[in-house]
Amino acid sequence: MTEILIYWISTALLALLYVTSATLYVVKAGWVRQTLADFGYPVYLHPLLIVLKVLAVIAIVSRYSIFLSDLAYAGIFYHLLLSALAHLGVKKPAGALPALVGLVLFAASFATQNSVREIPSPYPQIVVNHP
Repeated sequence: MTEILIYWISTALLALLYVTSATLYVVKAGWVRQTLADFGYPVYLHPLLIVLKVLAVIAIVSRYSIFLSDLAYAGIFYHLLLSALAHLGVKKPAGALPALVGLVLFAASFATQNSVREIPSPYPQIVVNHP
């Protein structure tokens, strides 16, 4: 029962972080484009990130497909890691805080996802059972 609560709380907070981020990308589009350019990323990533963030949340929360859910988890992991490193790289550590919080939520959600699935994903078992 505890794992189920950990999964749903961490997943809901991670989903909220991503939906809020996608909303910010829509509402403050000019600022986001400038920030991406300041980090050295191409500006064409802006609309792509909006779509991918929303699709990742849908894939993880719906648990429709194990493959899509695991792919979304992988994308979220790399996005959060690169986001944190980009903020640290331009010497703005406060900007890395949401990504670091997201990584903690990601780890909790990913590690406990099989507690709520009919068909388990093979990957969290590898992470948890690794010697």
